[in-house]
Amino acid sequence: MQYDVIVIGSGPGGYVAAIRCAQLGLKTAVIEKYSTFGGTCLNVGCIPSKALLDSSEHYHNAAHHFGSHGINLSNLKVDMKQMIARKDDVIKQNVTGIEFLFKKNKIDSFTGVGSFVDKNTIKVTKNDGKTEQVSGKHVIIATGSKPTALPFLPVDKKRIITSTEALALTEVPNHLIVIGGGVIGLELGSVYARLGSKVSVIEYEKTILPTMDGGLGKELQRVLKKTLGMEFYLGHKVTGGTVKGKKVTITAEDPKGQPAKWEGDYCIVAVGRTAYTEGLDLDKIGIKLEERGKKVPVNENLETPVPGVYAIGDVIKGAMLAHKAEDEGVFVAERIAGQRPHIDYNLIPGVVYTWPEVASVGKTEEQLKAEGRSYKTGSFPFKASGRAKASGDTDGFIKVLADTETDEVLGVHMIGPRAADMIAEATVAMEYRASAEDIGRICHAHPTFTEAFREASLAATANRAIHM
Repeated sequence: MQYDVIVIGSGPGGYVAAIRCAQLGLKTAVIEKYSTFGGTCLNVGCIPSKALLDSSEHYHNAAHHFGSHGINLSNLKVDMKQMIARKDDVIKQNVTGIEFLFKKNKIDSFTGVGSFVDKNTIKVTKNDGKTEQVSGKHVIIATGSKPTALPFLPVDKKRIITSTEALALTEVPNHLIVIGGGVIGLELGSVYARLGSKVSVIEYEKTILPTMDGGLGKELQRVLKKTLGMEFYLGHKVTGGTVKGKKVTITAEDPKGQPAKWEGDYCIVAVGRTAYTEGLDLDKIGIKLEERGKKVPVNENLETPVPGVYAIGDVIKGAMLAHKAEDEGVFVAERIAGQRPHIDYNLIPGVVYTWPEVASVGKTEEQLKAEGRSYKTGSFPFKASGRAKASGDTDGFIKVLADTETDEVLGVHMIGPRAADMIAEATVAMEYRASAEDIGRICHAHPTFTEAFREASLAATANRAIHM
């Protein structure tokens, strides 16, 4: 079977690439090793975690905040079976949606592990061991990533677990230990803290969310400790762990090198993700993985050293974000079709779906200082927002960084209600190289959370915020 494009992997990068290829008139096939489409994001990542985050937030609000609204409840309890069933139904709806889109766009699909025979031929090995081959002019590698393992802390998938197993627990842990203070650890820790678990977060760095603007991590840590009682142990180096019956013991060294220990009933290992390239047989076509991170090397067009073979998403350099993979999928499809698309990697937003939400785009203060760039800053707290007061979501702030001379917005960092959605306005503004003055001059509906973005922009331009 001859195709114009073969896509290996059907996660956000893979399925979007396939659909865009089909839209451009290219005969397209997708190879997926699992029985469902959508990859990590739809099956055991972005979508199911957001479903549980929403469910747990409803419960937490009912238990702790409804009373202030004049809504009184009794006998409130968590039904984990129903909560997980709802999460599974959300997954099913999204997976079914991709199946529909593949049919609509006349994309062929093959189930099995795809591996290179040569640069234009892919062998598909099915679960029963049978194989078939498909050929294509172009191949897009979109095989995603898997949770990073710690060699000294074996995952048994029962008590010491990854994010995958954490999305299917049948009980609320009494004490959940989370190794890793990044996005995944904080989101899943929030889910179970809301449901009543004691949650202890152990992080090697001196701050949570170490890759984001420093002020965001500090504020989120303060709020999660205040609202959910989450405990944070920063600068701790995990050294091992054991399981005995239903008890997990984790050991570490504190910042002074002294031993530390925690005992709980579950431990989530959330120290990042690693590019997944197993079974591709890249050596057969002469592709050597980059030593650091085992990433597939690509050029500025996302083409590997082998002409006609591309790679996108988590298997290549850069942030491991579903929307980055999607943009890269579109980019490669359009390059293959002869177009000249572009991606500005500086303007790919990052989001943490805790509550308050955290979102960021552009340069951080730390990056601007390291570059020696002259900048000014404006910040506006949600406690001064009328809309935030009305909803009871007054934690957090929005910070705008702008060039001292030109006033161009260089970075926007926010922690607060609906930050995941509000960051889009900042991204659009920065794509058009808006100044802080521009944003300050744009009328924002009142009362809305987005007014805080306007106020922060006014604060960055001669300290002109109105409501502070």
